[in-house]
Amino acid sequence: MDHKNTKGNTWAAKLRRTLTAILPVSQHRNGRCVNCGACCKLPNVCWFLRYKPDGKSYCSVYSVRPLNCRKYPRTESELVTADTCGHGFDSDAL
Repeated sequence: MDHKNTKGNTWAAKLRRTLTAILPVSQHRNGRCVNCGACCKLPNVCWFLRYKPDGKSYCSVYSVRPLNCRKYPRTESELVTADTCGHGFDSDAL
């Protein structure tokens, strides 16, 4: 997926994710981070994104990362990296 052309991959969408990060994560979210790094490129590559030799990504400030990073994707509508993200949402619960 070309994340630059994703509807939710805009500065306005990032601002909205940042402002709503104080809200709780949906109870219907499941899965876990698989270190794909796709969320760290919304809408630009984060300065703290690093890569291991095996190609997996990691956050160099993981222990103090912002709430919008900790909670991504907080809701199903925020999940613009579904093709690579390890998180998902229970479809039967929605």
